[in-house]
Amino acid sequence: MKAISYSRYGGADVLEYGERPEPRVGPDSVLVEVRAAAVNPVDWKCREGYLDGILEPVFPVIPGWDVSGVVSRPGAAVTEFAAGDEVIGYVREDFLSRGTFAQYVAAPVRTLARKPAALSFAEAAGLPLVGLTAYQVLHRVLRLRAGETVLVHAAAGAVGSMAVQLARHLGARVIGAARESGQEHIRALGGEAVRYGEGPGELGEQVRALAPNGVDAAFDIIGGDLLRATPPLLAPGGRLASIADGGVTELGGSYAFARADAADLAALAALAEHGVLEVGVARTFPLERAAEAFRFNEAGGAGGKVVVTAD
Repeated sequence: MKAISYSRYGGADVLEYGERPEPRVGPDSVLVEVRAAAVNPVDWKCREGYLDGILEPVFPVIPGWDVSGVVSRPGAAVTEFAAGDEVIGYVREDFLSRGTFAQYVAAPVRTLARKPAALSFAEAAGLPLVGLTAYQVLHRVLRLRAGETVLVHAAAGAVGSMAVQLARHLGARVIGAARESGQEHIRALGGEAVRYGEGPGELGEQVRALAPNGVDAAFDIIGGDLLRATPPLLAPGGRLASIADGGVTELGGSYAFARADAADLAALAALAEHGVLEVGVARTFPLERAAEAFRFNEAGGAGGKVVVTAD
């Protein structure tokens, strides 16, 4: 099969397009014919070795965790899916090797759900990682409830946009922080926009003007100074979570990392099917130009998901 792979850590130049063996399909997996795979920042961070301490690479590595496609062949023990089923997946294992930037991927059943018919393959490929991240932080870590107020950092980005939509669906009030260019997008999703200015202090003033008694929960996607400036914005008993900075635990909050969960992914797919969630696609690239897709994502400010197609 054709695939993108790398045999050493490095920049986008280490990515190579060529032939790789078709993956073997274990009893609890299915072989998915890939239609689209989304690029996420974690993909190039893995490629550059930043996650070497927790994810062992088995070179050559095919990158990518997000996928949409069609089941080609189910494993011997699989009853959930049959050949021809359209699926989405967050195909992350505890090592780096068999990713989704390929014509086929062997996906454990625990990583898959049925693709929402309302989304194109390109849109559907952009849902799993950002959707699971936002869903699990809001539901499992922050335990957000209807009527509460949540502050979402980087609310115009991929994870932030998903968090705004999910929080609004829960019945929460959302204050979304972003640069000036993201303000209109946050309001379109139902959030109240506040702007990142010269420093954390300016943001704090805007949040306090909207929530004088503090916010019930805060979802950090940036880390650093903005994270450290967030605890004073919480109401008494307020909850804080970050997906970007492990130092959140020293501030009394929780660090979160998305986990493959078929039930959570199916819940997200159902919400997308009913029009509750939208996935914006900024640009698509063919598989042989995946290195360009990585560079485009690394440059930031895409305004939507960057997707690689493998028709």
